[in-house]
Amino acid sequence: MSTLELDAFAAWVEGLMRERGYDIDTPRGGGKSRIADEAGVHRAAVTRLLQRQSMPDLETMRRIAPLLGVSVRDMLIRSGRVSPEELPFASQGAPPGGRPPTIEDFARWLGVPEGRREVFVKVVSQFLEPDAAAAGGDAPVETPADAPAAAEGRRRARD
Repeated sequence: MSTLELDAFAAWVEGLMRERGYDIDTPRGGGKSRIADEAGVHRAAVTRLLQRQSMPDLETMRRIAPLLGVSVRDMLIRSGRVSPEELPFASQGAPPGGRPPTIEDFARWLGVPEGRREVFVKVVSQFLEPDAAAAGGDAPVETPADAPAAAEGRRRARD
């Protein structure tokens, strides 16, 4: 890991933090502590990155990425740990049979722990199908004519 790579990565992360309202520029702004707390990582890991002392480990990147609105893949590539060719998009992880992905598929791809996936599916389903959620989840859902397969995937995930 070169100093240039670490500096470029840290500058990118700093920009993302600022865009999302983390005050990392003032000594008592609380941004470093806030992102560390929200991500569930040690404040020292955030500080070491921002001071260009060390690259965060994989677990720290995995926890910080969603807060910054980026994928872990982007974090790993920007950090120089892997190349885009070494970490291709998850097209090979597409559901079998050409069916549209379900909410459960997305939960798995996002790294939602297995014990929390049921809750994730229920919460996301409420946003995607507000009429069904208001009626207890079993009401028929009107979908655009070109999206019946997507609706079926959401219903399958909800059940």
